[in-house]
Amino acid sequence: MMIFLWRFLLVLLLTALTQIGGLAYLVSFGLVRLAGGRKGVATFCVFLVVYAGATVLTRSVAPLFGRVPLSCGQADMPLAVRSPLFCALNRNYVTPAMKTAAIALARHMETTYPGTVTLALDANFPFFRGFPLLPHLSHNDGRKLDVAFYYRAPDGEPLNGVTRSPLGYFAFEEPQPGDVLPCAGRHDLLSFRWDLDVLQPMFERLPLDEAQTAAAVSWLSTLGTDLGVEKIFIEPHLARRLGVGDDAIRFQGCRAARHDDHIHFQVRP
Repeated sequence: MMIFLWRFLLVLLLTALTQIGGLAYLVSFGLVRLAGGRKGVATFCVFLVVYAGATVLTRSVAPLFGRVPLSCGQADMPLAVRSPLFCALNRNYVTPAMKTAAIALARHMETTYPGTVTLALDANFPFFRGFPLLPHLSHNDGRKLDVAFYYRAPDGEPLNGVTRSPLGYFAFEEPQPGDVLPCAGRHDLLSFRWDLDVLQPMFERLPLDEAQTAAAVSWLSTLGTDLGVEKIFIEPHLARRLGVGDDAIRFQGCRAARHDDHIHFQVRP
């Protein structure tokens, strides 16, 4: 009974992390049993092969569900996925309209600041509208994408392909004295607004490139709307600091993840 429960939980975890991983595990487990094997190592090895094959196949099947992958190579430079992990977990899928907008943003940034690479973070899973991409609350329809902030070296030189944290998340730009904090004093039981104070000292102390980050947000809220951009999420204190303001620039609410470590934007259906 305990083994069955463990396998059930493993299927749930792999499905939550990758969308296709749970099914790949069940196929792997079945193949090993048919071959007369029961060793966990054998199932794990077969799982790696099945999952890799399923991931490759997904790139061809996802367009039938209205999703296309952001390139994990260099084909769409100056847009690049921050980490291969996002691609390995199938978190790099968007609608064609979102991909067009993301590439246009990256090209605008590269034109305005030559050599700039815009880094994509979490996007969406490849299949099924409404399937959650945890821990995000809204990345479930292909129309959402997170992009990393732009940073400078301590000597002021722009940095490309670099973020303060390995995945581009959780290295927060903390509020300054006097900033209005709409979530101050709240302690919601159900919330993804994690401060992760214990992690902050572990991240590299790189200054935010305020000019480039502000330029990206401004483009999204102006010219980006012609390509379907309808909402941009960023923390109010950071929007004030960057000097950006528009009806499309919103506060995501106090139960969603903090947005002073990345820019979230979405396009119209």
